[in-house]
Amino acid sequence: MDFTVLTIFPEMMAAFFAHGIVRRAVAAGLITADNVDIRDFATDRHRTVDDRPYGGGNGMVMKPEPLAAAIRFARERRPRALTILLSPQGRLFTQAMAKDLSREARDLILVCGRYEGVDDRVCQSLIDEDISLGDFVLTGGEVAAMIVVDAVTRLIPGALGGEESAAKESFDNGRLEHAQFTRPAVFERQRVPETLLSGNHAAIEQWRLEDALKRTFLKRPDLLRRYPVDEREKEILKKWCREIESLTAT
Repeated sequence: MDFTVLTIFPEMMAAFFAHGIVRRAVAAGLITADNVDIRDFATDRHRTVDDRPYGGGNGMVMKPEPLAAAIRFARERRPRALTILLSPQGRLFTQAMAKDLSREARDLILVCGRYEGVDDRVCQSLIDEDISLGDFVLTGGEVAAMIVVDAVTRLIPGALGGEESAAKESFDNGRLEHAQFTRPAVFERQRVPETLLSGNHAAIEQWRLEDALKRTFLKRPDLLRRYPVDEREKEILKKWCREIESLTAT
């Protein structure tokens, strides 16, 4: 998979591509990642990429000419790529969407908006999809592009090393991930749960299932409404109810 990021701050993306999982995935040949400087396609000596909005108002709008030229340049290099604009008006980016993008045999062109937004004529003619990180506004799309690249890359087989590294994480099945612990077994008088030290894999798996359900219930109960409770979870909930009844009866 190839990631091409269109930005007016290519040095930001270059630094991101040079570290962590993304860098290792590039080195392993699992992905390629580069950026296109939108200013390279400006036609004046000041390399202008923005102008005042028609109709008045605050801020500036990204000009259509350099941005359209940059997108077309990227598409010539990656003709089968999906062109995505990072925008607060887009479809919400989720783990499920990241998984879908990682499985598609298409490259991604990520367009980083700036200022008050992008001339809508570019959106109508050259953007395949808008993606949003949530109901908030960022200064520009670069941070959002980094998040999309990171989330998608880590789901590509081999990117994390272990085959199951990305298989049991928060949101993968509509639940938060269970708590994690490492050495030492005692830290500041707090012990790692004995079950995790037992070597009993069935008991450990049960503990993790229950802890994930508990964390989801306490921190993100909305996920329990959005994703149906399965039979194993129903049994856990019934057990908790019995324990609560026992406590209240004494």
